[in-house]
Amino acid sequence: MREKIQVRSADGTQLSADRRGSGPPLLLVHGIAGDASRWIVSRRLGEHFTLYALDRRGRGASGDGDAYAIAREVEDVAAFVDAIGGDVFLLGHSFGGLLALEAAARTRVAKLLVYEPYAPPAPASEPSAVTQSFAAMLGDPEALLERFLRDIVQMTDADVARLRASSAWPARVAAASTIPREMAGVEQHRTAFEGLAQRATPVRFLLGERSPAFLREATARLHGQLPGSDVVELPGQAHVAMDAAPDLFEREVRAFFLGT
Repeated sequence: MREKIQVRSADGTQLSADRRGSGPPLLLVHGIAGDASRWIVSRRLGEHFTLYALDRRGRGASGDGDAYAIAREVEDVAAFVDAIGGDVFLLGHSFGGLLALEAAARTRVAKLLVYEPYAPPAPASEPSAVTQSFAAMLGDPEALLERFLRDIVQMTDADVARLRASSAWPARVAAASTIPREMAGVEQHRTAFEGLAQRATPVRFLLGERSPAFLREATARLHGQLPGSDVVELPGQAHVAMDAAPDLFEREVRAFFLGT
């Protein structure tokens, strides 16, 4: 059975997550251009975990703030971890992985799994020309989304076709308006998860063998900043193994969190 769980973040924004399954709690944090429905693999994972699939702010059943900042999103993830309580497992994908890293540095997480989080080597003073060109496409959300998937995520034709045919596509289109603000936010953001190493939280990075070079570089760099973390490469996969190879993805999730 699936139900909606609501939590209020530090700035008063009402957040929502889908809860399903049974077992130890696992909070799922999606990346750019999605909502809780992007976790199609949750039906499999729900056999092993009590899943909380978060709708990040500005999409799905969650509210939004007056002004956007990555710091508020980090507070959102931390608020949900605190509300669940106990030994929470945390899994973040892409942009959601960056949020998960920073949230885990400020609240108690039993284990943290991040799949290709992205952060630039240094923050920029203003959004890039590419990001500004995405902002100019806000009037055509479907075209904006498809360009993001093809040009930034570098998804193949088969990956895009699979996503278009999935039940998650309408929610992806509905969330497309948040793409430029999150691209600009991450470009100008200074990552801050220094306290995570002191917490001795087990951290693992997932890395697609065929993922774009900028994501592979960022994963290696962030892993290097976190002593004690490790990296597992997903053979033959790119940035969306949970969709393209759900059996492999589920095995890696269970292996890290449950040792099975």
